[in-house]
Amino acid sequence: MGLLQTRVFVVEDDKTMQAFVMACLRRLGIQDIFAFADGSSALARMVELRPDIVITDVHMQPMGGVELVETLRGHGNSLVSRTPVIFLTADASSATVSQVVLLGVQGYIVKPPNWQTLGQKIEAALGT
Repeated sequence: MGLLQTRVFVVEDDKTMQAFVMACLRRLGIQDIFAFADGSSALARMVELRPDIVITDVHMQPMGGVELVETLRGHGNSLVSRTPVIFLTADASSATVSQVVLLGVQGYIVKPPNWQTLGQKIEAALGT
């Protein structure tokens, strides 16, 4: 699958950062983008929209990225539970990095993202 056909969920509570990430994705040629302000709203649409990848912040309310990925990984539908995830966060602490690595995520990017790096991480996560 090339990036042009990729369906992406952007889960970010900061509207400015959400718009920035979406602009980066569009610069990469990705047009099938869905934005959510927290993990629970993204989860509610997972089965229906089946994204190819999720890019999520760590710290959000009421459901943050860690809880989102934990819920995804435990989902009964394997198409949902194996969805690749990249964390995009301002939190570069070793404790947070160690916590999310255990969740089997495909990438970790510290904000703000460079659009080329974002593209490389997405391609690596999708195996393209």
